[in-house]
Amino acid sequence: MLRPKIPTNPTPAGHLAPPVVVEPTAVVPSVQGPPPDPATPAPTRPTVQLTPGTALALVGGGTAVVLVVGAVLVSMLLAVAITGASVAVCALVIRSLAHADAKQR
Repeated sequence: MLRPKIPTNPTPAGHLAPPVVVEPTAVVPSVQGPPPDPATPAPTRPTVQLTPGTALALVGGGTAVVLVVGAVLVSMLLAVAITGASVAVCALVIRSLAHADAKQR
């Protein structure tokens, strides 16, 4: 049959450098000057302009989303209602069978 090919780990090739030793340094406090004046930031976000075509596309997209979500919710509600009705019918049939069985004895 088919035999899987297991990859092998290649051996490291080339020159391996020894690890570098890091020596600790002393912390020297420096003289702090006054904080710099905050510059007024330029507005980075462009202004949004809605054209009639863009507004129509937004309205159409929103309507489509509402219709799809509504259809999904209604279908879920119908599924729950049908399941509940079938469980109720099954319970009535089982109750009727149990009652008829008790009457015969």
